Amino acid sequence: MTAHSRSESVEWQVGGMDCAACAGKVRTAVERLPGVEAVEIALISERLTARLSPEGAGAADIEQAVRRLGFTISRTAKKAPPRFVMPGESSCGCGSCGCGGAATSEPEAELQETAVEPTATPRWYQLPKGRLVLASGAALALGWAVSTLLPGLERPAFSLACLVGLIPIARKACALLRSGQPFTIEMLMTVAAVGALVIGAAAEAAMVVFLFAVGEVLEGVAANRARDGIRALTRQMPATALLDHGGHTHEVAASSLRPGQIIRLRPGDRLAVDAEIVDGVSRLDESAVTGESLPVTRGPGAKVPAGAINAEALLTLRVTHSAADSTLARIARMVAEAEAARAPVERFIERFSRWYMPLIVGLAALVAVLPPLLSGGSWADWTYRALALLLIGCPCALVISVPAAMAASLSSGARRGLLIKGGAVIEAMAGLRMIAFDKTGTVTLGRPAVTDLLPAEGIEATVLLQLAAGVEAGSSHPLARAILSEAKGRGIAPAAVTAARVIPGIGAEAMQDGAVLRLAAPTGASATVAALQATGKTVVELTRDGQPLGLIALSDTPRPEAKTALAELDRLGLGNLMLTGDALAPAQAVAGPLGLAVEAGLLPEDKLARIRNLGAKGGVMMVGDGINDAPALGAADVGVAIGAGTDVAIETADAVLLHDRLTDVPALIRLSRQTMRNIRQNVAIALGLKGVFLVTSVLGLTGLWLAVLADTGATVLVTANALRLLRFDPLTER
Repeated sequence: MTAHSRSESVEWQVGGMDCAACAGKVRTAVERLPGVEAVEIALISERLTARLSPEGAGAADIEQAVRRLGFTISRTAKKAPPRFVMPGESSCGCGSCGCGGAATSEPEAELQETAVEPTATPRWYQLPKGRLVLASGAALALGWAVSTLLPGLERPAFSLACLVGLIPIARKACALLRSGQPFTIEMLMTVAAVGALVIGAAAEAAMVVFLFAVGEVLEGVAANRARDGIRALTRQMPATALLDHGGHTHEVAASSLRPGQIIRLRPGDRLAVDAEIVDGVSRLDESAVTGESLPVTRGPGAKVPAGAINAEALLTLRVTHSAADSTLARIARMVAEAEAARAPVERFIERFSRWYMPLIVGLAALVAVLPPLLSGGSWADWTYRALALLLIGCPCALVISVPAAMAASLSSGARRGLLIKGGAVIEAMAGLRMIAFDKTGTVTLGRPAVTDLLPAEGIEATVLLQLAAGVEAGSSHPLARAILSEAKGRGIAPAAVTAARVIPGIGAEAMQDGAVLRLAAPTGASATVAALQATGKTVVELTRDGQPLGLIALSDTPRPEAKTALAELDRLGLGNLMLTGDALAPAQAVAGPLGLAVEAGLLPEDKLARIRNLGAKGGVMMVGDGINDAPALGAADVGVAIGAGTDVAIETADAVLLHDRLTDVPALIRLSRQTMRNIRQNVAIALGLKGVFLVTSVLGLTGLWLAVLADTGATVLVTANALRLLRFDPLTER
């Protein structure tokens, strides 16, 4: 067994990471430790994940290195294995369920307490950075008072005020230096403040340290605003649920629920897990997942996502997923993890910042030395200008310009049912040229119905349907569901078959008495098939060992919003194309009225090749139902699954449309383009302010405190501009 296979992945929560520069400091410090094979940091969710080899640094070493930099760190607890309820055992833990609905088991009580009492977010003044602002501000105020009352003590008073705020900064700068990071804002601030004290600018040095501390707090406040979008998703999950057992209900921890258990949902309550309605009809507010503000009416058999609010009547439901695997939990997890998929522009900015700061340090050294040596300028004056230049050298605003916008965009999309897996996907969507659609379940509603049963001579229609249902019994394709529904409606049980399997893009087959039953598109042309297809129907043929047993015709209808969605994409300058395995006639019957170009009769490998060809000419998005379009979805620059009814949709696509409607495709494009526009604005703000103050600092027009104010101001402006994306609604704004 190799060392890599024995490596352990460990996860922590890190507090105090308020900008991308902070995350970079933590990453660099951890990466330099021996035996650390990989490091991943999610700034908004404050997660640090490291893969450690057994011969290198351990978890304790990681924690020590992070704490040395001034950040807090705590290891993420591993989830306890699920407790499954055995037949006859009480779910509430009381044995016979004679608790009358009052008791819970000890593990459940512990889970419930943990969930009900969430950790409160500390106020800014309770954090180390906040305390530093208060201490530095008080010392600065005292310095002003002393300088007013006792002018002769002005310099010592302001020097003391400077040191009060500078010592924690200098300590962190030294820790970063020991971790191999000499060019940091803390080091620049320390050098600038000490230099200002040496040349006698004590008052400005104290003001610079105070403004820097204020800027650090403002960054933290802004970062928390960005995190609120993700926190809001998890806040919508109730901690408890009403478990139905033996004719009565009792409250249990939501985390203890397991698939198959029966729960009750009272009017006004929020559902804690994904579930299916067993009894009752009520209106449900599902906006937490779908973003739809209007309640929808659901009845028996309907699936209801976690986070939905019951608006009317009491409902009885069967749990389909545990709380940790609910749709809302997966959404929150996916949005948090999407930060790891950094966009190319973000990686470029990060590389740029690595040489930007050393360049500024070198330029500051030249400004301090060359004018006095070459032209006899004042050493104190040019040293002062060089120190101001140092403060401008911090790239915080530039580094945070991209991740802040990406995080806000991901959160904004998630709250509106647009799940995007990372900044790389957002950037790719902004540059698309073509959108390719699957037909069944994407352009159409995906709810086809059997319209014609045409058995071969000597075969009864009921036998044809029975055999077809047997072949399709294990398939989740919309056509398979339509055949099974028709059989069920007629009271026909599927035929007993063996070795049933789906042939992606072709159909399905099974064995019966040694013969191969196959349900697929007709192999030969006939007038009957042509006539059915001419009316927009999809035709499949059932064969036994290649001999036809009959035809089944099905009809589906385009989505009502399809025409509007395609018109919006046209206004956005994008080309549209439908790729389908269906025959040309029914495909054209759907695509023609929509003005949609179509390529029909495509096998999965044909779709894959077509997507690759389109991608070679420019960015292409593939939109499918996430069931049988995996190769094409994976080959496209961006693969989008419409609807989240299947786990594969959420897990494999680059983006998922929870609303299950086509108008969200142009909404994705609008959100991505607005995000990239926001990023360009942020970069312009960061570099523009830096450029202006670089020049004014060298010319001596601006001093130390204005330099640090410009740096802090740029960071705040960039963050505030990025947070505007939280209010951008791509579903309505054009």
